[in-house]
Amino acid sequence: MKTALCICALGALLLAAPAQAAECYADYKAKQDSPLRLHYGVAQIQGACAPGPATQELTPRLARDGWTLLTVISVFGPEGLAQRKGDAGANYLRY
Repeated sequence: MKTALCICALGALLLAAPAQAAECYADYKAKQDSPLRLHYGVAQIQGACAPGPATQELTPRLARDGWTLLTVISVFGPEGLAQRKGDAGANYLRY
């Protein structure tokens, strides 16, 4: 009886784990120099859903294309994507 209860409890934990892995996104501002170009974008974040980790993750992604991250404006879940899509334009989920 205890074995069956333990197996059921373990199964419940394993099924609940993927549900806790929430999607995270950040909106940010970046720039390029010579000539000065600015952009606003939205990116999916794989690490911790907080501004600091998002900054660490986005900085090298943007740098590969010559962009310098200026600031992470906010981090949010999938519920915030639709309202930011139009403003981000070509930089919506690009980086």
